[in-house]
Amino acid sequence: MITLIKTLLVNITILFSFTYNANVLFPFKEKQVPHYKHKITYGLIASFGALLCMLYPIETLGETHFDLRMIAILIATIYAGLLSGSIVLGCVIIFRHLIGGPYVMVGIAVSVLAFVIGILFRKMLLKTQYKLLGSTIIFLIHSLFYIMIIYNYIPILHLPFYFTYFTVFYFTFVALVFIIEHLIRTNKQIEEMVYLDKLNMVGQMAASIAHEIRNPLATVRGFIQHLSEDTEDEQFKRYSPLILNELDRTNKIITDYLSVARPSEFQLSTLNLVRVLQDCVDLLRPFASYSSTSILFHQNGTHYIKGDEHHMKQAIMNVIKNGIESIEERGEITILIKEDSTRDNVVINISDTGKGMTGDELKKIGLPFYTTKTKGTGLGSMVTNKIIREMGGMIEYESELNKGTIVKIRLPLTTKQSSSKA
Repeated sequence: MITLIKTLLVNITILFSFTYNANVLFPFKEKQVPHYKHKITYGLIASFGALLCMLYPIETLGETHFDLRMIAILIATIYAGLLSGSIVLGCVIIFRHLIGGPYVMVGIAVSVLAFVIGILFRKMLLKTQYKLLGSTIIFLIHSLFYIMIIYNYIPILHLPFYFTYFTVFYFTFVALVFIIEHLIRTNKQIEEMVYLDKLNMVGQMAASIAHEIRNPLATVRGFIQHLSEDTEDEQFKRYSPLILNELDRTNKIITDYLSVARPSEFQLSTLNLVRVLQDCVDLLRPFASYSSTSILFHQNGTHYIKGDEHHMKQAIMNVIKNGIESIEERGEITILIKEDSTRDNVVINISDTGKGMTGDELKKIGLPFYTTKTKGTGLGSMVTNKIIREMGGMIEYESELNKGTIVKIRLPLTTKQSSSKA
């Protein structure tokens, strides 16, 4: 029994080590489809880990070859996809065939079983918030078929082996799931820190130049207005409105920079989220109708958040307006509210049927100076992100080219207070 546990501990160390190494090369990210080179790299790393596990099998069970390679197949298939899982499975089958012995086909069968279970339950585990329950279900279903195979074809196994092996298998599999989920959250926090550094960079730059530019712009605008009233020059009269429009656009850009630069003066109160969203929808419906776009707002109960009403409306209207502007012909904006009681927060889903974005464009949303519009500074999304973060929330973007974009805003819930604005 001690020898069995020692061997399995070596396997566990190998699997944990290669999981962290894979994250170092290509950090794990939530809801992101890896590139082919990432999938191949994940597959090769998992294959190497599985092969090392096969080099350290349990040696007290005759000519059998038990190890934890099936966990490498399961994890690679679930988190990296079909291609990565296929690479691991192919390498394991080849190596197991080279090892030989009377139980080669049994070893190959249980390896294929892990791959099939990974494919069948991949979406379930990735989508569920209950990772412990999801991983336990996968383990139980996999173990049921695994035990049926080895019980029928390897009669030399005894009860202590089943108990020890599958207990270690379960805790190792669940531990790897939680390690990967923790790494995903950690990587997301690192990205947030990098993003906030970029916001600070833009803020410092804006604060140093905005006021100096704004004053002469106001002077120039005033002189152009004055001269256009008295001049007889037809060309000046013709082009002065264009000059004034460009000066106003420049002034708006500076205003956007300042809204990113200076700390927001939030007047916190308890807000009725449904009422805030309804106000935003009512304000933007005429603009949407002009663009042949309908706004559908599905109310669901009453939800209260802590925040600044003016800033909250600014953020929501920025998102809705971006959705309307992404629709080239007829389309619709759909707004849904969903309460997440497990995390004590509420999620606002704002989806559009616009042109959508590519994966590369999606990565850059909210970065300084980046925009998908022909006319724009990219600061609107930065301001929106900053407002949501300062209210203790998170904002996420999902998009598919020619199908549309979904913006998810997650905010902490609060209880209604008698002194609140609601």
